[in-house]
Formats: sequence, structure tokens, C-alpha cells
Amino acid sequence: MSALRERYALAVIGAGPAGLAAATTSSELGIDTVLLDEQHAPGGQIYRAITETTVRAPAVLGADYWRGAALVERFRASAAQHVANATVWSVAQGGEIGVSIDGAARLIQAQHIILATGALERPMPIPGWTLPGVMTVGGAQILLKSSGLLAEGRIVLAGSGPLLWLFAAQHLAAGGALAALLDTTPRSNFWAAARHLPGFLASPYAAKGARLIASVRRRVRVVGNVTALRADGDGRLETIVYRRGDGPEQRLASDLLLLHQGVVPNLNLVLAAGCGPVWDDAQLCFRPAVDAWGASAIAGVAVAGDGAGIEGAEAAALRGRVAALDAAHRLGRIDRTARDREAAPDRAALARWTRGRAFLDRLYRPARQFRLPDGDTIVCRCEEVTARQLRDAAALGAAGPNQMKALLRCGMGPCQGRLCGLTVTELIAEARNVAPAEIGYYRLRPPVKPITLGELASLPKSDAAIKAVARS
Repeated sequence: MSALRERYALAVIGAGPAGLAAATTSSELGIDTVLLDEQHAPGGQIYRAITETTVRAPAVLGADYWRGAALVERFRASAAQHVANATVWSVAQGGEIGVSIDGAARLIQAQHIILATGALERPMPIPGWTLPGVMTVGGAQILLKSSGLLAEGRIVLAGSGPLLWLFAAQHLAAGGALAALLDTTPRSNFWAAARHLPGFLASPYAAKGARLIASVRRRVRVVGNVTALRADGDGRLETIVYRRGDGPEQRLASDLLLLHQGVVPNLNLVLAAGCGPVWDDAQLCFRPAVDAWGASAIAGVAVAGDGAGIEGAEAAALRGRVAALDAAHRLGRIDRTARDREAAPDRAALARWTRGRAFLDRLYRPARQFRLPDGDTIVCRCEEVTARQLRDAAALGAAGPNQMKALLRCGMGPCQGRLCGLTVTELIAEARNVAPAEIGYYRLRPPVKPITLGELASLPKSDAAIKAVARS
């Protein structure tokens, strides 16, 4: 890997499908491009460890996972510079990027920046979710992809959404066993999603998804219409307590509970860069305000892939390519006509890959009780702030997440609100009887990732560096 330079025409942040496609496209257009990524190998979350995973049997992770190999190969054949193990902690207006590599902080400059920060799992704050023995489906999938690790014992999956079923199928194909799958998808969602069914049936996902779910149901006890859920145990998970519909509580012994209820855009770096958030009621989350090319209101900053709205891996790669073509136009490498001509096939493909998205969003819309906890359920894991504390503060007049941060420290821990931001916003919105859009999100400032004073001290002692330290 060549040394990181001080200046580039284009910097892409994130090496998932959107970032890989964007960096490859821009490099093939002759643009001096750097791709910065926190992992040591390209792939992002969806294609994590694709170049080095020990899980080589194609049937385990599935054809969709291995499709990412072509993206990586094309990127590696390009002239784009890949900088791995790079933690980007700041993106400032004017194209300045703060990044830490091997414990040393650097500032680099880019004429144009594409943020491809991807998605993260939506919080599912049930009672007991902080117990040892409770983790997310995404976390377990990372262990499978990167290390070929399978959990043993009485494993229970709980929640809703496509990833829940996908991981169940991958875990079973790898030789694992599941004690149960507790499906929290509300029955009312099926009727609400029905009007979008024709579009979904015409999408590439319909038949594939039906086969996957059927394969899991044949081998796993699936409990549907779960309306209440908690994890119990003395010091670690021992029992899962759940309710179906209005029925009585039922108990299930378990060694490992994997939770999931969908994914949402990973916004911290995007918002800290100055891109304004917009509430997306269809996906019950905030997303950045960008146009059809991914361009934000901040000059020289675009957002591509699931970081701009959840659409899936194939659509993310297409969004990355479209954003790169627009960047090439803005950098003066191609004119508007060439940009539109080159992007036409990608935009047509986008229409195909996003067809039926409305059905999935409505079907897997998380139930209120699994988004808005009560009582002593922890909401902010970093600062151990409970739902009761947040509700009490809202009743006393705390008007938004930033006031809650000042009062209770929620959002001030290492994750910087990634695991509590949506819950805090929705709790305040419910308390004030207004839409989440009126409440807003945490105000994010750099550094958006934990960095040490030693790293900051390692910055070159220039005027720019001094200003960056002062801002952080």
C-alpha cells in the first residue's frame, strides 16, 4: 500500500458496495482517488472478509455474498489507492478529512468527498438486552464471515427483518443449530404491506426470500406474533420470556439471544460533516438530505449507499457509481451529457433493484413496543440511561436529544449515540405527542470516533492542524 498523501481529487470513505463502486468508477475515469476504510480488507459489512473468510463453501454465505468478489476484484484492478485500518473521525467543510492510522492522526484534503458509511442495526432495547449472552444478529454474522465462528448451545433469534432470516439460513448451512426463532413482525403489517405486494413480486428478491424463509421454517421452531420479549438471568442470560398476541407469558431456556429488527443509515460522520437529517417515516429513521445523485447541501460532499437510505447491497453499489459520475462532472472530468449518458444504465438498474422496497419497509416495520421501552430498560448503553429517566426528563421539558445529552449524558459515550439516538428521539416525540421530525437528532461534532490525545498530538503542527484540534 502506498503512503497516504496530503491531497486527492476524490476521497471515498467506506469500502462497502457503495464505496468500492464509487472509488472504482472515479479511478477508471482518471480521477486521483483514495478509499479510506476502518477494516483491514475491503467489503464493508455486507461483504465483510470476502477476500479472506475461512467459510469457503458457497452455499453457506450464499450467492449474494459472493457477488461482492467481483466488486473487490474490479476495485483492486483500478488505480484507486486503498488505505485500510483508517479511522475517519472528521470531515470538515472545504474537504478536510481527519483520519487516524496506526495510532497517528493525519489531516488530508480532497476536492470532493463521497461518504459511503453504510448501515447499522436498529436498536432493539428490550429488558435485559445488556446481559452477557445477548447480542445482535449482525454481530454474530460478522463472527461467521470473518472467522468462521459458530455459537453453540441453546441459540434463539428474535426480532424481525430480512437479515434475521438470512443469518438463520447461513447459520444452519454452516452446521449450526437454532433452538427457536421468535418473530416479532406485527400481524397487522401483513395487511398494510399487501397493497405493495405486486411490486415486490416483480422484484429480484421475492422468490429468493420465499425460498430462504421456507428453508428455515423446515428446520427451526418459528414462533410468530411475538408481542412482548425480555431476557432474564442472574449475571448472564438464562431465560427468554415472551408473549404471543394477548396470551400468557412463556419461558424459553437459552444460552444466547440474537436480536435484530432491521438496519438504518449510519449517520454520525455524515451529520458531523454538516449534512442535514431528514426523517423517513417509511423506514422509521433519519437519513441525510441528498439529491438523486447523492449530492448534499454541503459543497463537495455526497452520500452513497445505505448511508443515504436502506435499499440493499446491489442498489448501494449502483448508488456509489452514480455518485462517482456526478463527482466526475463536478470536478470537470466529464460534462453533464456524458454523466447522464453513463448513469442511465445504472439508474435503470436501480429501478429494478429497489422495486418492492415499499413492501419490505411496511412488512418489517418494527412494532412500537420494541422501539420505545419503558421502566428501567437501558436505552443508552454507554451511560446506562434508562427509559424512565428519559421519560421523566421529557415530562420536565427536555425538548430534544441535545437537551437530554446535557441532562443525562445519553449519546456522550464511545458509540456517540449510534445505539440510542433513534430511541431517544422517538421517546421524546411520543412524550410531546409530535412527529420525530420535529424533535430532530443529536448534534454531532468531530471527533465522531474515539481518538486519544496522543493521536491528536501527532498531528503536524500546521495552522490547519491547530484549527482541527481546536474544533474537536
